[in-house]
This record gives sequence, structure tokens and C-alpha cells, in this order.
Amino acid sequence: MKKSTIWLLTIVMAFTFGGLIYVQILYMEKMTRMRNEQFNENVKRSLDDVAGYLERQETLHYLEEDIEDIEAAFYGDYSFAVASADSLAPKSEPIPIFVPSAVGIDGRYKQYQEIIRNQYLYQKGLLNEVILNIMREASHRPLLERSDTALVRRQLTQELSACGIVQPFEFSFTGPSRQILYKTPGFPAGDDAEYYTQTLFQGSPTHYYLNVYFPTKGDYIYNSVRFLIPTLSFTLILLIVFLYTIILAFRQKRITEMKTDFINNMTHEFKTPISTISLAAQMLADDSVRKSPAMLQHISTVITDESKRLRFQVEKVLQMSMFDRQQPNLKFNEVAVNKLVEQVVSTFKIKVEKYGGSINMRLDAAHDVVLVDEMHFTNVIFNLLDNAVKYVRPDSEPQLEISTCDLPDRKLEIRVKDNGIGIRKEHLKLIFEKFYRVPTGNQHNVKGFGLGLAYVHKMITAFDGTIKVESEYGKGTEFIITLPLEPGT
Repeated sequence: MKKSTIWLLTIVMAFTFGGLIYVQILYMEKMTRMRNEQFNENVKRSLDDVAGYLERQETLHYLEEDIEDIEAAFYGDYSFAVASADSLAPKSEPIPIFVPSAVGIDGRYKQYQEIIRNQYLYQKGLLNEVILNIMREASHRPLLERSDTALVRRQLTQELSACGIVQPFEFSFTGPSRQILYKTPGFPAGDDAEYYTQTLFQGSPTHYYLNVYFPTKGDYIYNSVRFLIPTLSFTLILLIVFLYTIILAFRQKRITEMKTDFINNMTHEFKTPISTISLAAQMLADDSVRKSPAMLQHISTVITDESKRLRFQVEKVLQMSMFDRQQPNLKFNEVAVNKLVEQVVSTFKIKVEKYGGSINMRLDAAHDVVLVDEMHFTNVIFNLLDNAVKYVRPDSEPQLEISTCDLPDRKLEIRVKDNGIGIRKEHLKLIFEKFYRVPTGNQHNVKGFGLGLAYVHKMITAFDGTIKVESEYGKGTEFIITLPLEPGT
């Protein structure tokens, strides 16, 4: 698949997922806002009903009180009048009472109208008295006498339930200066809490306020959109999986390109020694060549060197098969690192001196016995030294330094340092990947498969060690290996 096609699919899918997530978030926000507005409206309606109820209760209180006073005054005057009439009338002579024998219909109708009119005037006077008392006396009564807290809680619960709100609540009463006159234990003390306020007794010159706080309002709002959270989560999971798949696609494409380069490199690396050996074999068929001992010695040396080169390249290719195994087949043995490094340097020293360079050893580790596969560990040291020579600066001679030292927690450190071309920072995190080769600019003589450092990293990890690299472009590179010491040494 072309890279442009992958990018096109990535853009289309990213736009689709982005739009889907945006719509879901927008819908959740709208649902939350609507639920919040509905909650606020229901609470305000309930508080308004509670305030009206308290005002009606206060009117009823004054109405009952004035009825009792008026009735007491009325019956008191009537008793006094009866008593006076009894005292003034002579005891021996009864008072004559005239009772008409018959009352006409018109008379009874007028009597009924008079009774209704008297009742109306009585009730009108009673209501006027109630209104005057409320205007005159109500504002001077303490709030807690005008509003019973138990009654307020019961009425609030009833009105909120009628509006579909069954959340727990706390409430308080505040005065004209917002001083707290009463509050339930759970009502917040600070001003940062969100609560609802309703003015009580609005016709009174002194205003009081009822404040209601819902501690679980957030949960109430959240429950209305909770069913949308799984869908949003699944969408995000799909987005993550899609992004990971795209990353894998790009990585696989890059590995495919690296494998193609590897095959081309391998073909070139194999072709040269095979051609040289084939040419040497053809020369041996010439009688004149066989008669010259010097020529035979030269051809023999060429065949030997090219065979070694071919065997080394074959070994590199065989190392690649180890990367496809979860756990390579290793033979662990106790190895003295200082001694092994001396042997590798002794063998490799000839190649370094061929380029006019040198290797400096500082084997300061007092405890150097580690548990590793000796053959693969030898290859690790050899690969690092070979890279140091391969990537030498054109204007300088290779100067290599290999050292060992003790670390705390029973660990051994091995450092391989060179004065080569160095590695740019953007390539440092990629050098241990399979088939990856650091660009070398104009140095076209640097050849390889991109397997050496990947092989080194895999082996050191298999030995329970770590490897890191420090490099400054144009000045050189240093590889640092840390290995655990063999217990008991």
C-alpha cells in the first residue's frame, strides 16, 4: 500500500472519529444543560409554592386569631345587655312579647337579605381587621414564629416530590442583611456553594429569604447522561485502536523497505567475495599460475580472506533468524569479562592498526564474572568495535577505548567509545531497531545490513542487562553496557 493511500485513510478516519466524538460530546453537553435548567425550574416553582403556602398559613393564623377576639367581644357585649335588661325589668310583671300570627313572604325575604348583608359586613370587617393586623404586627414577629422549620421541611419535600425531585436537601433562613437566622446541619457555611433562594413574605416591609441546597445535584445531573458515557468510551477505544493500527501500518511499511534494502545489500555483499573466489579458481586452472609459488600463495591468501568475509556475512544473516524467536537458544556460562575483552581486542587490533588507529583498554573491574553466552557475548563486543572502525571520520584515524568498572548493587559496566562521525539525536532512539541504518551522508563505503546493533541490544537484554548510547554528532559515540554479576563471585 502506498504511503499516500495510508495518509488518506488516516485523514478520513480521523475526521470521522473526530466528528463522532464531537457530536457525542455536544449531545451530552446539551442534555446536561437541559437537565440542569429543568431542575432549576422545578426547584424555583417548588420554592415559590412553599413561600405562598407560608403566606397563606400566616393569613390563616391572623384570621383565626381575629375571629376569636371578635367573637369574644360580641358575646361579651350580648351577655352584658341581657344582664342589664334583667336587672331593669320588674320581677313581678313579665315583659309582654308581641309575636305576629303570620309573616308574609316579602317580610321573610327581607329578613333573609338582612341576615346575608349583616354576614357580609361582618366578614368584610373581619378581613379588613386581618389585613390591618398583618400589615401592623406581622413584620415584628420573629421569623421562626412565622415559619415553622418542620413545616417548611415537610412542605419542601412535598412540593419537590410533586415536581419529580427526590434528592436530599438542606435549607436555611436568612434575614434582610443575609445573616443566617436558622440552618440545617448539612447546609454549607461558605458562599461558594450553589443554592437556591426564595423571598418570603414579599408584602412585608422586612424581607426574609429561604435558601435550599442540594448536595447531590451533580449526581442527579450526571445520571441523566450516564448512559452516553459507555458509547463515548467505546468510540475512544476504537480511535485508539485505529491510531495504533495506522502506526503499525507505517512501521510495517518501514520494515518492508528496510528488508528490501537488506536484500539489496546482502546481494551486493555476497556477490563480491563469490566473484573474487570464482576468479581465483579460474586463475588456478592456468598452468603458468600453478608454476609460480608466489602467485599460488597470493591466490590462496585471497581465497582465504574472501572465504572469511563470506562466512562473516553468512553469520550476520543467520543472526537475523534470532529476532523472530521469542527466546533465543542460549548456553549460559560464567565468563570473566576482562579476559574476554582482552582476547577480542587482541584479535581486532590488527584491523584497527590497518587504518592507522589504536585501541586503549582500561579494565578496572575488580569483579568481572558474569553469566552470559560466551559466543554471543563475544559477538556483541566485536560488533561494537567493528562499528567504531566502520564509522570513523574520513579526516581522522580510529581511536577506540574500551573499559570496565564496578557499579553498586553488584553490577558491571562496560564502555566502548570511539571518535567517529557520531549520531544525531533524532537517530539515537532508532539505532537498536532491526534493519535500521543511520544515514552516513557522503560516506558511501559504509556497508551493512542494519542488524548489528539490533543483535547487540537483543543479546544484552537476554543477559538481563541494559545498553544505552551517548553520542555527539561529529565527535564520537559511546556505548554503555550494564550487566549483573554472577552471584557468589
